Amino acid sequence: MTTVRKAVIPAAGLGTRFLPATKAQPKEMLPVVDKPAIQYVVEEAVRVGIDDILIITGRGKRSLEDHFDRSIELEQSLEAAGKYDLLSEIRRLADLADIHYVRQGEALGLGHAVAVARKHVGDESFAVLLGDDIMDERSTVLEEMIEAHQRHQASVIALKSFPREEISAYGCVEGDPDPAVDGLVRVRSIVEKPAPEDAPSDLAVLGRYVFTPQIFDALRETKPGVGGEIQLTDAIGVLLADQPVYGFVFESGRFDIGKKIDYLRATVELALDREDLGPDFAQFLAEVVHRRGIV
Repeated sequence: MTTVRKAVIPAAGLGTRFLPATKAQPKEMLPVVDKPAIQYVVEEAVRVGIDDILIITGRGKRSLEDHFDRSIELEQSLEAAGKYDLLSEIRRLADLADIHYVRQGEALGLGHAVAVARKHVGDESFAVLLGDDIMDERSTVLEEMIEAHQRHQASVIALKSFPREEISAYGCVEGDPDPAVDGLVRVRSIVEKPAPEDAPSDLAVLGRYVFTPQIFDALRETKPGVGGEIQLTDAIGVLLADQPVYGFVFESGRFDIGKKIDYLRATVELALDREDLGPDFAQFLAEVVHRRGIV
């Protein structure tokens, strides 16, 4: 049985959908309530027992490293002011996990970003968590994917049902349900961003993966695909020729914060879940809805 100890978080994108906010700061550092988006992703990995995280960065991403590093001057200021709760939270960030960084160099696609992690990951199975996707803290998606990986000793990808007219924005799979595990499918084929009429199903590949190390060999064989980039979806297709790949189907708890509407939805829903903010914020939202006559 394999224990998944390492995670890779690709975070080298330019964040053009959030310009001008992302002109001078990484999209992964945009705050969702009072934490940057990437912190939710790192904490998700830590919750399932992952203690070694590699973040794939690019130019202008130095603030990611600073966020998870010690800040002695800030800590001294908080301690002097008696703000011990904030001090504890700031120190906790530096102790979440062993966090490493490597630059992608060129924006050659998600598959290329994952391939950059090869030397760090070595011959171990590992998780990939996209920095654009954050999950509700109550989500068990990654945990159940790791369990499926350990059961089948195979790669597992997260899947979610989408309307056919939206499927062209994602990788899409054709698969057979696993009779032993509800929500698990054995992938038979996978295609990147198909036209709605060509999609093999309504199951889209979303930002969580648990890979065997053989994905790196598949990535090396993968030619540039959609957009002239090395597509991770295409590499999964190559991997399918050599070993099984499973899909874990889930329904809720995911926020694609690369989209403005989902970013706002995440901010609202995660704020409502907070004991310190939820009641007052819910009352405020109710007043807004009433005042604007929204039904």
